[in-house]
Amino acid sequence: MRVKFAKSVGRNAQTGEPMTAGRILVTLTLLTAMATVAACGRKSGLDTPYEAAVQAQKDAQKAKEPLPPEPVKPDPDKPFILDPLI
Repeated sequence: MRVKFAKSVGRNAQTGEPMTAGRILVTLTLLTAMATVAACGRKSGLDTPYEAAVQAQKDAQKAKEPLPPEPVKPDPDKPFILDPLI
């Protein structure tokens, strides 16, 4: 089965009908929304749970709030069974 790409551009893949302007607008709007949401977040390195706990403790000291429990320092390097796959 041969597919002619030039004839299928801008057409519905199932029915072969041309895409309407409304459908194109909805598609572009959804793609724009997905790109916007994907770009959200802070731009920095990831915090480990230990670093986040230390920062939470510092913030609580500054705000004079009850201190959270003392964070436990993690083991330096604990190998994981799936590490060789990376």
